[in-house]
Amino acid sequence: MIKPGEAKLNHLFQPGRIGKFVTKNRIKYGACCVSNYNTRDGYITARELARMRVIAQTGCGIITNQGAYPDAKGEGKSYFRQVAIYDDKFLPQFEEIAGYIKEAGAIGIQQILHAGRYGGIDLGYCVQPSDVPQTLPHFRPPRVLTAEQIREIVEQHADAAKRAIRAGFDGTEVTSFMGYLLANFNSRFTNQRTDDYGGSIENRGRFMRELIDSIKQATPDNPLVVRLNGDELMQRWGGNTEDECYELMQQAVDCGVDMISVTVGWQEAPESSIGRDIPPGYWNYLSERAKKMFPDTLITFGNRLPDPNMANDCVRDGTFDFWEVCRPLLADPELIHKAAEDRLEETRRCIGSLNCLSRLFRDLPYTCTMNPALGHEVEPEDHVTTAAVKKKIMVIGAGPAGMECAITAAKRGHDVTVFDKAARIGGNLAAYADNDLARPDDLKSIISHYDVMARKHGVQIRLNTEVEAKFMRSVLHQYDVCVVAAGARMDREAFVWLEGHELLVDALEVAHHRIQPSGKVVVIGAGKVGLTVAEYLKKHGVEVIIVEQAKRIAGDIKPSFKWRHASWVEELEIPCLTSSRPTKITGEGVTVVNDKGKESFLPADTVLLAAPRKANHELFHEFEWMIDELHGIGDALIPRGLEQAISEGYRLGVRI
Repeated sequence: MIKPGEAKLNHLFQPGRIGKFVTKNRIKYGACCVSNYNTRDGYITARELARMRVIAQTGCGIITNQGAYPDAKGEGKSYFRQVAIYDDKFLPQFEEIAGYIKEAGAIGIQQILHAGRYGGIDLGYCVQPSDVPQTLPHFRPPRVLTAEQIREIVEQHADAAKRAIRAGFDGTEVTSFMGYLLANFNSRFTNQRTDDYGGSIENRGRFMRELIDSIKQATPDNPLVVRLNGDELMQRWGGNTEDECYELMQQAVDCGVDMISVTVGWQEAPESSIGRDIPPGYWNYLSERAKKMFPDTLITFGNRLPDPNMANDCVRDGTFDFWEVCRPLLADPELIHKAAEDRLEETRRCIGSLNCLSRLFRDLPYTCTMNPALGHEVEPEDHVTTAAVKKKIMVIGAGPAGMECAITAAKRGHDVTVFDKAARIGGNLAAYADNDLARPDDLKSIISHYDVMARKHGVQIRLNTEVEAKFMRSVLHQYDVCVVAAGARMDREAFVWLEGHELLVDALEVAHHRIQPSGKVVVIGAGKVGLTVAEYLKKHGVEVIIVEQAKRIAGDIKPSFKWRHASWVEELEIPCLTSSRPTKITGEGVTVVNDKGKESFLPADTVLLAAPRKANHELFHEFEWMIDELHGIGDALIPRGLEQAISEGYRLGVRI
C-alpha cells in the first residue's frame, strides 16, 4: 500500500536501477566522510556497527558505507579512526554491515577512500602527484608519487573493491570529494607533473581512468560510483575551472562508470560549500548541468539539499536521478520514513552547523548538533525507553535544553510541564535566529520542531510564567522532578568595577528586539552574542564597533564557522579592536585601552554588553529543599552552545 507521503513525493519514491540492481526508491545514503568511531588500526567497532544498524533502517534505496583506506602502509588514511580494507582480516565486520543493508532491502555500496594530500595521518607525510606545499598547517608535508607507486595504488583500489564485493556489498565507490587523492590528480592545483599523469586535462584524468578501468575489470558485475567535483572552489589556488570539472566527468562517463556523484569543494577551499550560510538548493545547477551533459549516466547529488520536497522536484525535473543524503540523515535518521508518511513537520532538520566536520577536523568521533543519539546507538542507557515510574516533571526554561528534555521525558511516559517567563518558546536561540545573517530559517526550524513534538507528546507549556521561590512554594509537592534549564544572561557583575557600568545595555535585550539602538554603537565582546548582534545591526544601517579583550574574535564559535563571522565582519566593514578592554563609559562614548597601554575614545550612543555570559543557576539554591529531584542542564550550568544544550536535555530526559 502506498503511503500518503510516497504519493505526494512520487518521483522520489519511485523505483530506480543501478547496474543490474533495482532500488526501492531514488534515495542514496552518502558515505558522509568517516565517523571516527573505529580502532586506530582500522577495525570496525561495536559502536560503528550500532550506528550502521540505524543507517541501514533509514529507508534509502542505496546505502554507502563510510570510506575505507586501501593501503597497508596507511598513506591513504586521513582520520585516526578510519576503517581499513587492505586485508581480508577486516572483512567480518564489513560482512555484518552489508548484511544490515541487505536485510533492509537496500543496495549496499562500499566507498574506498584514499586521502592523498590529506592522508598519512600516522606517518608524518602524505602522498600526492606533485610537491605542492600544504595551505593548511595541520596536514602532512607531501611526498611525490612515482609512476610505479601510482600503479600500486590503482591495484590496491581494485583489491579493495574485490574485498567489498566478497563481503556482500553490491558495488563500490571512489571519491574525490573534499580534495582526496583522486581530486589531487584531477586538479591543476596539486597535479603539476610533466609525465603521462600530468599536464593536459587528459593526462591529469589518467589516474581516474585507470582506477575506473581496474575496478571495473576486478568487479565486472558490480556497479561503480565515482564522486567528482562539479566545482572545486579552488580557483584561488589555481585549481580546475568548472568546465574542466565537467571534462573530467566526461572521461569517467567514457570509461563506463555507472553513477557520478556530483560534489562541491575541497577542505582548502576559501568559501563554504555545505555550511548553513549556503541556502538549500544553491548548488543544484551543478547536477543539472551533469544530467544534461550525460543523460545516459546516473547522476546523484545532495550538497546542501536537506528537503525531500525539493529533492522530489529535482528528480521530476531531471536535475538528478538519485537524491544523495548524508547529514540530514545524521540529524534525523527517520527523515525518509517521515517523508513517506507525510510527517515532515516532525523532522529534525540538518541546520548545516557542521559540528560533524568540526569534530572530525579535531580528530574526534563525529557528533551532530541536532541528533544527540548519534554515536551512542550502542549504549542502551541512551535509548528512549518506557519509564519504570511515571513522574510529574516541571522544566524551567523553554530553550533547546529544556524543550529537548521535556519532549524526551514525555516520550517515556512522564507528565511534563514547561514554564518560561517569555511569551514564546526558544529561549535565547530565538534571539539568535532573529539576528542571524546565515540561515535564520534553519535555526527557527529547531523551535518549530519542538513546538510540533511538544504538542504531539502532550507536553504542557506555560509561557509568561516566571518560576521563583514564591511560585515554587505555591506548587509545593505537586511535582516530583524539577529541571532548571533557565539559560544564561550577560554578566553585568563582571563590570561593576567599570566607571559608567550602569550605562551598559544588555546585548540579549537587543537580540530579542526589546531594545532598538540607533546612532553609534559599541559592542563589548566578540563572541557569538556580540558578533551576531553587531552584524545584524550593521546590516540594518547602525554604525558599530566591537571591542574584544582576547587576541582574536569568535572564541566561543564552532571551528567550522569562525571564518564566516570573520568574513562578515570584513564584508560589513565592522572595526574590531582586539586585545582591548573598556576603562570608562560616559554618555558620549567609551574609553578603551589595548594590551600595549594605548588609550582610545570611541564615540557611542549605546554601549552593548555582549560578554561574558553567566549561568542562571540561582534557582538551584532556592529549590534545593522544595523538590524531590532537582537537575540542571544547558547554559544554566555553564554557558556553552546549542549542541551541549540539546545533548544534555536529551541525556537527562532518557534517564529521569
